[in-house]
Amino acid sequence: MFITNPMSIEDRSMEIIAPHLEGLNFREEEQKICARIIHATGDVGYAPIVKIHGDLMTAAKMAILAGRNIFTDVEMVRRGISIRTFSKFGGEIFCKISDVDTRELAKREGITRAMAAMRLFGKRLDDHIVAIGNAPTALFEVLRLIREENIRPAFIVGVPVGFVGAAEAKSQLAAQNYVPYITIEGTKGGSSVAVAAINAILYMLDGSRGYNEK
Repeated sequence: MFITNPMSIEDRSMEIIAPHLEGLNFREEEQKICARIIHATGDVGYAPIVKIHGDLMTAAKMAILAGRNIFTDVEMVRRGISIRTFSKFGGEIFCKISDVDTRELAKREGITRAMAAMRLFGKRLDDHIVAIGNAPTALFEVLRLIREENIRPAFIVGVPVGFVGAAEAKSQLAAQNYVPYITIEGTKGGSSVAVAAINAILYMLDGSRGYNEK
């Protein structure tokens, strides 16, 4: 016999995940973020490598409740975020990875399109939300904007995946203290992880999916 009710499946999944979060010093809201990442990936190995800045939830609540926008590196992240929940707060979600000006800048400068997209967003990132799930170069560019151009996103979900540059980009994100963040140690990550982290925050603020704001 198997469970067919969607919410019952999710509830049972969270029960299975819970023991893997014990003893990791996550606060309750941070546990919910980590649990949703594990739920999205089916991998309890994420539990000890999720890193959440101490000011993350305060910054996230302020930004989302103020109707700030989300800027993503790829369409998979943009499309995965719960627009039905996010739109209640008044923000929009943007991705420039396929835009003509992004392609032109990338070709002209000899950089990746993800990097070019973040460079073109530029000052628009100030006080808004950055969600990077795929491209380490996008995260490197955002960190450059923070360091060299004094741009300050409200918070960053920076979880690019891969074997070239991903671990280094995420390590640099965790090393800075200008902008609160969620990141993952090492090579793991991906668009589904970025989406899971953002949606966990949205569900807490919306009070939906059994997630109540604290």
